[in-house]
Amino acid sequence: MDRTIVRKLTTILAADVDGYSRLMAADEVATLQALRECRAVLGRLIARHDGRIVNTAGDGLLADFPSVVEAVQCAVEAQRELAGRMVADDPARIMRFRIGVHLGDVMVDGDDLFGEGVNLAARLQALAEPGGILISEPVYQQVRSKLRIGFAYLGKRRPKNFPEDVPIYGVLLENSGAEAAAHEPGRRPRASAEEAARAAPPEPRSPPPPPSAGPGLGRRASQYAVILLGLAAIDLSTGGGLWVQWPAIGMAMAFGLEMAPRLARGWHNVQLTRCLVVMLGLLAINALTWSGYPWALWPIGGLALLVLLRAVSGRGHGAAPGP
Repeated sequence: MDRTIVRKLTTILAADVDGYSRLMAADEVATLQALRECRAVLGRLIARHDGRIVNTAGDGLLADFPSVVEAVQCAVEAQRELAGRMVADDPARIMRFRIGVHLGDVMVDGDDLFGEGVNLAARLQALAEPGGILISEPVYQQVRSKLRIGFAYLGKRRPKNFPEDVPIYGVLLENSGAEAAAHEPGRRPRASAEEAARAAPPEPRSPPPPPSAGPGLGRRASQYAVILLGLAAIDLSTGGGLWVQWPAIGMAMAFGLEMAPRLARGWHNVQLTRCLVVMLGLLAINALTWSGYPWALWPIGGLALLVLLRAVSGRGHGAAPGP
């Protein structure tokens, strides 16, 4: 090995404009002005995160960072700020950047960087969605627990002119514009958010907790109360026949059924809670129409038997019945 070659381990950020030739063909002056403005944003953010611009050939940009975390944070801030500046009368004139970030060993020649580390960052950039960020596994291992952003494992891919497949991760951005960008004819499809979800290793899921009673439920209770007060007033003003008890029972049962997921301590008990609401309603109707015969015991017994059979069936299958 030539001892005059200087090497260093660094984080390389490669950025490139999607569809730059198409934009130039449509309006050279406006495209160049937009490129200058976007480069000013990138330059400011790279400097803020202690990075250094290595090359700005054509519509691309290459920078290196002593910190992996700062490099990824810079990429995220850049895509979000650039997305906020994307305003054009013609959607085809919107300028979007693709960014790739890799941590690797590079050769230093003056102010320039060379080597496989630089090439991989450029290949990641080429595979990224417009408005998106792809990172290599070494970068992911360094930042996964240090940044409050999401990552999606996209599987192993073989970048152009590389001898073997490499694991690739996507940075999940909100409002990055990556999902809205369409693939150009003849271009290799890039990893989309849907592909990321399919490729990501499944994680064990725990059953969701029952929703808590919120403002909507309180408003519903207030509405029922107002309606019942109105009906009671009408009942009293028309002779006080107490017919208001029937809509009151109906509303109470409807409200109880709606509250069942909130009253139950877990999703297992929602059906039981709903059955209890119906049983109480039947008992109230039987009591108010009492003629010496407890007819409500028959439907209540049937509901109780149904709940018992469902509970036994749930234990037999290793899970309690859901709502």
